[in-house]
Amino acid sequence: MREAAAKSAPPKLLSGGNPQIAKGYGDAPIQAYIAAMPGWKSAVGSRLDALIERTVPGVAKAVKWNSPMYGVEGQGWFLGIHCFAKYIKVAFFRGKQLKPMPPVDSKSQDTRYLDIREDAPFDEAQFVDWVKQASKLPGERM
Repeated sequence: MREAAAKSAPPKLLSGGNPQIAKGYGDAPIQAYIAAMPGWKSAVGSRLDALIERTVPGVAKAVKWNSPMYGVEGQGWFLGIHCFAKYIKVAFFRGKQLKPMPPVDSKSQDTRYLDIREDAPFDEAQFVDWVKQASKLPGERM
């Protein structure tokens, strides 16, 4: 009985508003994460997911470290998403190899970020181009 109640409870939001979703592979954990994204972020998360699926048919999906990850089977992960209090951070794990590079630098050797904020719509065409490029590069093994 308690187990059923726990399963129906909404996911806990961690610091910064990032949903706490159990590690899992496939579309279901991604959709649970998107549904738990607070406020305007859920609609943007849904749009990002749709754009990625359309751009990379058969994209591999997982939630790891409370973040949706997208990859190509046998190549690793090329992109991750994470919620913060005021924005969504999209990590391109081989972002320094993309042309043009995503705008935000990282301490990581090859990663670049795209920060999406509520009051500043992102360039979907550029995002799709980065996804297309990133999906063709060797991904991160995590």
